[in-house]
Amino acid sequence: MSNISPSFWVASLTIWDSTVMFNPFCSGKELRVKDQLEIVKLSKGSGAKDLYVKKIRNGSVIDHISAGHALDVLKILGIGGGEGHVVSVAMNVSSKAASKKDIVKVENRELKPGEVDKIALIAPSATINIIRDYEVAEKTRVKLPDSIRGIVRCANPACVSNAGEPVEPKFLVERQDPLRLRCFYCVRIMEKQDVLKQF
Repeated sequence: MSNISPSFWVASLTIWDSTVMFNPFCSGKELRVKDQLEIVKLSKGSGAKDLYVKKIRNGSVIDHISAGHALDVLKILGIGGGEGHVVSVAMNVSSKAASKKDIVKVENRELKPGEVDKIALIAPSATINIIRDYEVAEKTRVKLPDSIRGIVRCANPACVSNAGEPVEPKFLVERQDPLRLRCFYCVRIMEKQDVLKQF
């Protein structure tokens, strides 16, 4: 794929086997994914490019992920490749709201509320689309509450929430982007990189 512009990277993963191919016979540069059904227009540099990504029948589409964090979202969802999920990942795609964004599509899996809360920690602007029979059945924007419980552990090993006591980890959300959490018990500050180490 060395002929593809480095301004964006796209992969369609079926158990981590790349199925993206460069098509030199079409006008301009484009990426084609097997059975392309959906076109997303990208504009970067010298005009628009077409990006073909398979439209999913059922599952979840996580859009507006902070650029470079699509693989972290896969880790949060526990998708490592051996589960058999068909996953499409687009990274560093041009965006109107932000300069770049990532997109993750997971076929035949609807996200659970706890998973959405974890995604909100690393992608506070993300939107979750639940797809049923090729249509958007539900669309929500992730939102971190003022405090969170039981989603992540405190990074302080001496914290009472890590001492084997029946105490659920609790954090006050001081800032969403960039992420800044304060432990309710020991007041340890945790940031995005501390959270990512737990997945």
